[in-house]
Amino acid sequence: MRIRGDVFWAWADPALPHRGHDETLNDGTAIEVQTRLSRTGATQVFIGVYAVSGMPLHEEAFDAMPGESMTRALAWGVGRAKSFATEPNR
Repeated sequence: MRIRGDVFWAWADPALPHRGHDETLNDGTAIEVQTRLSRTGATQVFIGVYAVSGMPLHEEAFDAMPGESMTRALAWGVGRAKSFATEPNR
């Protein structure tokens, strides 16, 4: 079970539909990326990286990804999450 950090709770808005990507890496680290359109039409992204225990290792949110579609923002976020997850000094 993931333990959500402050970044997730500040970003979360159940009224806005989103798309997501969840993946567990070979070492058990979990990544979660969500993208959505804000009420004003901006593409937004949440990135979370979680330890096997569920503790957050890294969370960040972007309120606007100018010029990016939700699909491209999601792909970008997955790459960024994997980058954080595989950092040797995390």
